[in-house]
Amino acid sequence: MAVYITVFFTVLNQIAMKGNRMLVALYAIELKASPMMIGVLISMYAIFPLMLAVYAGRYSDRHGVRRPLILGSFGMCISLMIPAIFPRMPALFVSAALVGIANIFFHVASHNLIGSLGDASERTSNFGTFSLGAAISGMLGPMLVGFLVDRVGYTNTYYTLVAIALIPGISLLFYYGFIPAKIISKAEKVAGSVRDLLTDPRLRNTLLTGGMIVTGIDLFNFYMPIHGRSIGLSASLIGVIIGMQAAAAFVVRLWMPHMARRFGETRILTWCLLMAGMTFLLFPVFEQPLILAAISFLLGLALGCGQPLSIILIYNQSPPGRAGEALGLRLTVNKFTQIMVPMLFGSLGAAFGVYPIFWSSALLLLAGGYSNAKMEKKTVAE
Repeated sequence: MAVYITVFFTVLNQIAMKGNRMLVALYAIELKASPMMIGVLISMYAIFPLMLAVYAGRYSDRHGVRRPLILGSFGMCISLMIPAIFPRMPALFVSAALVGIANIFFHVASHNLIGSLGDASERTSNFGTFSLGAAISGMLGPMLVGFLVDRVGYTNTYYTLVAIALIPGISLLFYYGFIPAKIISKAEKVAGSVRDLLTDPRLRNTLLTGGMIVTGIDLFNFYMPIHGRSIGLSASLIGVIIGMQAAAAFVVRLWMPHMARRFGETRILTWCLLMAGMTFLLFPVFEQPLILAAISFLLGLALGCGQPLSIILIYNQSPPGRAGEALGLRLTVNKFTQIMVPMLFGSLGAAFGVYPIFWSSALLLLAGGYSNAKMEKKTVAE
């Protein structure tokens, strides 16, 4: 039951988060923001999480997950209220920075909680269930935002997301019996630095490839609305296209435990990275909604399977008592690339549209697949 309650709260939080990713891109276009300004805006989501991700992981390791979950939930609500009250570009920048901070605490704590429920034999199943919830939120968030923007406008859409994000925070204030009791003692405070985590070549490679997968998902959710608007698609249609990626993730995650047992997590992760890289090359080439939806579905099959696999591998490969810190380090890698890619290619977007963004993402994912394949071969040889 604890797994399902955690998944339910996370789905609500991530509907707000993933819906906001699409909403902020559409709103920035409505406010006449340039491609360079949109690139900087998107980078704001990652600047503070880049610095706080490892700390958020350590905090959940040492003080439990309830407080960061509540902090992340209410922080998300406050962040989403800002553009609704002050409909200007500066408000979008402030909101993006605060959303990033709120999300990093909720994100790391929820993953750490799922990993701590049950023993190692149940972990793959629990993360599989958790990833199904993430797929559901990734499908519902964009579709809901697209529907609401076309019918009630941007301000009311923000208020709707605030109401959804508020539910987990209020619930956790009064109901938290499903969270396992954890007694903090000196013996549990495992010493070590981030550098120690990076000395393990398997964990280091998984951190890099896992970060690339999350970056691929984030950049798709941000830049697909820009591409859709540039070719004249409505917000509702853009939401459906993005939702197809999450729908595919839901489908493939139903089979993920079986595939992991048959082929191994590392090999499937390699296939996912290579497939996602090839798919990213196709997006700027087509403008037909049905084709874009089909490509989005293929991307969802790849990234939707790769994301939970990378989380499982990181959790299993991390030292005892430092799983949250390792998960935070994974997000640090993700946030670094999420800052650099929009900043580097945002100016090029003024001249070439979203082509550089999609193609640079493709190169990152293909490079990750190649690196993972080499690591797998080396591990087998040893």
